Amino acid sequence: MIDEVILVDADDRVLGSAEKLSVHRDGQLHRAISVFVLNTRGEMLLQQRASDKYHSGGLLSNTCCSHPRPGEATEAAAHRRLQEEMGFDCPLKPIFSFTYRTDFGNGLIEHELDHVFLGYFAGTPSPDPAEVEAWRWMRVDAIADDMARRPEAYTYWFRHIFQRVVDVLD
Repeated sequence: MIDEVILVDADDRVLGSAEKLSVHRDGQLHRAISVFVLNTRGEMLLQQRASDKYHSGGLLSNTCCSHPRPGEATEAAAHRRLQEEMGFDCPLKPIFSFTYRTDFGNGLIEHELDHVFLGYFAGTPSPDPAEVEAWRWMRVDAIADDMARRPEAYTYWFRHIFQRVVDVLD
């Protein structure tokens, strides 16, 4: 099965679809999802991406992130990927979207219109080891402190949206 992503314009209108890796080689704008999950103590669930991911392997990031499939609703993709990556699902609400572009220096360019979701979960994740190397619950202030000391340990998109997510929590 070919893994395709949804190509969009700057206003998130669908332009078509294309194979995921070729889109990342060409830097085409495509739709994405980022999910942030907190527990009842206000801690954020972070994942360390599997080391062999095609980009950003081994880096800390939000609970899960991915791409909707052609014909798949954005929120449905967020629930699907939360289950596939972290082994659980929970109610999610959309909180904002943003566009970013970054060149990873390995022949891949991420250019996404990213829809960000927030959820709450009180259980224990059961992540897919092919997707997630490790996970941890962290206090928001501890994340901010760690990211200030070691920004290179976090994914590009996480560093750029973390504070916006925190602002929504206040």
